Amino acid sequence: MTASTQNPINNKIDFAIIMGVTNANPNGDPLNGNRPRTDFEGNGEITDVCLKRKIRDRLQEAGEAIFIQSDEKKTDGMTSLKNRAYDEIVGLGKGAFEADKKENIEAKRDETAKKACDKWFDVRAFGQVFAFKADTKNADGVSIPIRGPVTIQSAFSLQPVDITSTQITKSVSGEGDGTKKGSDTMGMKHRVDKGIYVTYGAITPQLAERTGFSDNDAEKLKEILPKLFEGDASSARPEGSMQVKKVIWWQHNSKSGQYSSAKVHRSLKELLDNKGAFDEVALTSALAGLTPEIIEGF
Repeated sequence: MTASTQNPINNKIDFAIIMGVTNANPNGDPLNGNRPRTDFEGNGEITDVCLKRKIRDRLQEAGEAIFIQSDEKKTDGMTSLKNRAYDEIVGLGKGAFEADKKENIEAKRDETAKKACDKWFDVRAFGQVFAFKADTKNADGVSIPIRGPVTIQSAFSLQPVDITSTQITKSVSGEGDGTKKGSDTMGMKHRVDKGIYVTYGAITPQLAERTGFSDNDAEKLKEILPKLFEGDASSARPEGSMQVKKVIWWQHNSKSGQYSSAKVHRSLKELLDNKGAFDEVALTSALAGLTPEIIEGF
């Protein structure tokens, strides 16, 4: 069911995800030897980009159309985002589109944005910028920004994390005709021994009106969050080493919300900081008139 057949959400939503990490690299930093990301205080970090990638993958596995697909999960045979945009929202081949760009996109900016939102879940959720290069040196390119209603923050661990680094041997003997063994190379593998990470997010009805993000979409998002790390195993994140422990879902009774997102998120942060553990009773009574739905991890 596309966004065009659903009404946009009418109630502001805040959410949080509590995640456990055991002997895994939740988000390596390629500029630092792929060591687990940390802030200046030593707390572990998982970037919002990394979390959105996992959300997109889980949604795609659940049958949703996704614009930003990972290379190993492509389902439409498109070789680039540009080709996917040309094929789906412009409806023309690249050559025909370049010859008639202004009439097909710039003059129909809102129509093009609506087609993109109707087609792809992640576009109407997170937004997207569709940038098309000019077909001549003297012409301007076309850029269509779409601002999505779903935002998510980077996740940080509650305490500084201990990182263990292990030297490993990487064989390269697969080269050549196989009759001669190649030289092995040395590398490093890093892991977080143990940590509890928390991220916070929100869904804004005012922006949902522009993209068509509906209550049905919000329910689908809520359904996949507890399964964020299922089907995501790798050498750096062995199966079972990453787990969603809790999803906290606050649904307000109005578009503007009963409380600011900052106050809602702080109610959980203060609880975790003060108690060092999750307390469902304390969280439920933290904000008068706003009772969260607490969902167990998968």
